[in-house]
Amino acid sequence: MTTVLVFLVASVVMMVGVVVFVGWRDRNRFSSDEDSTAARRASADQHRHEAERHSASGMSVSNHKPST
Repeated sequence: MTTVLVFLVASVVMMVGVVVFVGWRDRNRFSSDEDSTAARRASADQHRHEAERHSASGMSVSNHKPST
């Protein structure tokens, strides 16, 4: 029984170690300057597109004359 318990604890410790190591490695690999620059550009493009769409929508509403 003790052998099984020691084996299970060692297995869990090794699994946790592997998960922590892989997470640390991937975080370092994915955090490049190009990725952050691309994310900023994409965000700026999205905001610009939304502002243009909002502006165009406002222009069409203000040009619409209600019927009396």
